[in-house]
Amino acid sequence: MTALTPRRTEPDLSFLLDHTGHVLRTRMASALAEIGLTARMHCVLVHALEEERTQIQLAEIGDMDKTTMVVTVDALEKAGLAERKPSSRDRRARIIAVTEEGARIAARSQEIVDRVHHDALEALPDGTREALLHALNQLATGDLATPSANPRPVRRARQGQG
Repeated sequence: MTALTPRRTEPDLSFLLDHTGHVLRTRMASALAEIGLTARMHCVLVHALEEERTQIQLAEIGDMDKTTMVVTVDALEKAGLAERKPSSRDRRARIIAVTEEGARIAARSQEIVDRVHHDALEALPDGTREALLHALNQLATGDLATPSANPRPVRRARQGQG
């Protein structure tokens, strides 16, 4: 560090969140790959099982652009895990319906996601786990709930479990 280096007055929260998020995403990708899924595929399956949802709604939940969503649903259809069907509520809309096999795989993928999260949190002492989760939930629903307007879009990494 030279004399010209600015003195840090706060911990580098951006680095800490980015790094741990990146490592968690790589672990998740590796674990889900064992059953032939990506995190996006898991996200679509789980949220499509919750209720009747269109491709656009699922893309919003999973923070996916239109092209990524189409590719994801195409892969799910090719694997026999989901299919596009007319909505029962709006005949103009198409929903993503999960097949029986897709529901079985979604249950397995949720077990994997839960295990990866559990294993990551196991690295912390008991009291620290709860404090971390509480603090992150407060940030995610409070001060860091909404991104700032930015004339130059910031590339956003794939979020959480979907």
